[in-house]
Amino acid sequence: QVQLVESGGGLVQAGDALRLPCAASGLTFSSYAMGWFRRAPVKEREFVATTSWRATSTAYVDSVKRRFTISRDNAKNLVYLQMNSLKPEDTAVYYCAAAAVAYDLTNPRRYDYWGQGTQVTVSS
Repeated sequence: QVQLVESGGGLVQAGDALRLPCAASGLTFSSYAMGWFRRAPVKEREFVATTSWRATSTAYVDSVKRRFTISRDNAKNLVYLQMNSLKPEDTAVYYCAAAAVAYDLTNPRRYDYWGQGTQVTVSS
């Protein structure tokens, strides 16, 4: 059974940093592209970042570029989202996801497995 478990969320102030780990099990982790998405209240799910199987390529939504960094540790089956200079508009539930394909990774439909999410709240 595949499981993706996010952690590291919490309540922080604007300008603070958080690192979200996502632990994967039940799949050949190094064969999957990994992504982070978020859903803010009354908004649609939004792509945040993605990394390829071997982390040779990454992509980000424009609003988080130069503030967020996605990384992975294939030896530990972990993917991370380092979030710096947090803003109130980053408040959302953050989800990690795994995709067996290597294209169109900003599209949530390409992902096969999803975690339950972790809440990040940024106060002004």
